[in-house]
Amino acid sequence: MAPPKTKKSGRLEFLDWARGFAAVMMLHGHVSHSFTDVKLHEESHFVLSQFVGGFPPAAFLFLTGITLAFLMDGSERQQLAPMDRLFKALRRSGYLWMMAFLFRLQLYLFGWGQTSADDLFTVDILNCMGLALTVHSFLVLVPGVTRGHLALWMGLAITFLAPLITPYTSGWPSENLMHYFVPDARFFTFFPWAAYVSFGVAVGTALRLSSQENLPWLMTWAALLATPLIFGSQYFSNLPFSLYPNSNFWVDGPGLVLIKTGLNLLLIVAAYFWTISFRPGSWSWVAQMGKASMVVYWVHIELVYGRWFGPWKGTLSVLETEVYFLAMTSLMLSLAVMKTQWWDSFQFKSLLSRKE
Repeated sequence: MAPPKTKKSGRLEFLDWARGFAAVMMLHGHVSHSFTDVKLHEESHFVLSQFVGGFPPAAFLFLTGITLAFLMDGSERQQLAPMDRLFKALRRSGYLWMMAFLFRLQLYLFGWGQTSADDLFTVDILNCMGLALTVHSFLVLVPGVTRGHLALWMGLAITFLAPLITPYTSGWPSENLMHYFVPDARFFTFFPWAAYVSFGVAVGTALRLSSQENLPWLMTWAALLATPLIFGSQYFSNLPFSLYPNSNFWVDGPGLVLIKTGLNLLLIVAAYFWTISFRPGSWSWVAQMGKASMVVYWVHIELVYGRWFGPWKGTLSVLETEVYFLAMTSLMLSLAVMKTQWWDSFQFKSLLSRKE
């Protein structure tokens, strides 16, 4: 299977690479979590895989915010009416809501006999994306610079309000609705996960307002901002006192959100300089994974956590797990290439036929 020809995609090329890199980290974390022998879960290899594997969801939400900012800027440049711009942004969130439901429905059907109807309403990352994009879509009604500032303040508000929302676990109409908002280690809740979308919108707005020639300077400043953000947040998180009466660093800690935001900045900076330094515009297997990240996410969850390879789960050595990870990555890359070559080509031809 030959890799598809890749055209230069300007500002979007490094975002595909960043998304693909996050997808590879996600694959490794999930494969290790599902297949590594349970007796090895205290070993450094497994602990490190889960620590690194906790970053990709934040990266996906952050990059979703950037692409949402691009969509908003495009609508504004097209001089669409305010309600048309809002509808266009809400349509993106509606797509994610639909995908979230279809994803849970597929898992429910494929796990028939081992799943319950409540599983259909589990708040996964796609549900969080859908809700976050619905809320942030209304930023399209304000001009670009103001939109970036508001998105930044929204991110900070969601980040620092999260520990205050955690105690409110009663009085909700349903438990599933509560899981959309109240921080919980088991779910992707609006507080604090939606903050990554806010920060992504702010960064995406800055990227669109910057000229192509100024992007290297913008990326340099982003890296300079990310470093003190990471270490400063870690320092304040380790202080023996807190502004909050009760806060869990790994669930609702503002410090963790800011650390991961700094890491997201470093990720897009590294992706940008990598893509412009090494054969820009040429085919990249990492970027290819990023272009089909939705398909990769969907299929690998079924293969890794479904019943397909049940006898191997929780039984593999470190070496066997790494071999399985390489095999899964190769399979997902082949799927990403097929998606780009066949499905996207089919959609493009269908669009042309409708125009004719």
